[in-house]
Amino acid sequence: MEKPIHFLDRLLQNRIALHILFWVFVLFLAPLVADSSIVEVWQSLVFRGVGLPTKMIATYFLAYYLIPKYFQKEKYFQFIVYFIISSFLFCVIYRFNNVQIAERLAGAEGYKERLWEIVTYYDETILGYIGRVYSVTIPFIFIKMLRSRGVEKRRVEQLEKEKVDAELNFLKAQIHPHFLFNTLNNLYALTIKKSDHAPDVVAKLSEMLDYMLYQCKEERVLVSKEITLLQNYLDLEKLRYGERLQLKFEHKIDDHTAQIAPLVLISIIENAFKHGVSGAIQQPMVEISISVKEGVSYIRVYNSKSEISQTDEMGYKKGIGETNVKRQLELIYPDRYEWNYEESSTSYEVNLTIRL
Repeated sequence: MEKPIHFLDRLLQNRIALHILFWVFVLFLAPLVADSSIVEVWQSLVFRGVGLPTKMIATYFLAYYLIPKYFQKEKYFQFIVYFIISSFLFCVIYRFNNVQIAERLAGAEGYKERLWEIVTYYDETILGYIGRVYSVTIPFIFIKMLRSRGVEKRRVEQLEKEKVDAELNFLKAQIHPHFLFNTLNNLYALTIKKSDHAPDVVAKLSEMLDYMLYQCKEERVLVSKEITLLQNYLDLEKLRYGERLQLKFEHKIDDHTAQIAPLVLISIIENAFKHGVSGAIQQPMVEISISVKEGVSYIRVYNSKSEISQTDEMGYKKGIGETNVKRQLELIYPDRYEWNYEESSTSYEVNLTIRL
């Protein structure tokens, strides 16, 4: 069952439906607020129906012309002058229609004032009818303000979402150039050697790029798809580093429908190779463990690193980095992740927990 607050929000978004509902409500409210001299329900509806067009015009003129054009622009003198003039005009029209049309349709007897008499007795016309003319204007303006606030809120939320999406897309895009550059270099080296591994590299690279460019547009993807991406990435890195790379990759998922934000995990693992394996002189080591249990993802990434500080004149190690990964997590999983790390002179380990 739809919550009342959601129904009200949807109603406020539908401008035409809201206006129609408001004036229908005003019309059929007539029998409850009719003058004591009006006994029959149909008579109250006649008087309200005849006067309704004047109420509507007066309300729209005030809400959509006088207030935005003069009052909101702090042109208070012009606002007061035009409000007084228009109010008198609407009161005259309302009284004339009430006397000459509504009373005749309702079968009321008695003398019917003519237009010049209604205008001449302006004090009686204004005092007697200004309340009727603007009886529903205040609630109308209140609803209008409520709707405008809702529209502005949705606009701000949409802009914020677009900003977050743009930032996430920018962060994700930083993954591709570095990865693609390294893989193409590896492929070039394999083709020079006429290695039998070259077709495998092309196939895995094609699959990864297809996933990164076309399948990662959704906010969430299956964890199993991310693991396939990671496996392809690791296979390419194993071809790059050969037997000197000690790699261990474990994964266990208790729910195969579990979903995660795309390209977050590969960012962490790429950092392990960028900051650890790429600078290692002897046998580098990378250990990766990913598990999903009861809606919580546990990620552990360990890499050895060289004790000798490596120069980075080309900015190779600055690319994505830990800051990039954490920013993605803050945007996608605010207050739903825990990032812990341990670093020594020879190793670096990240332990990440995400409440999916």
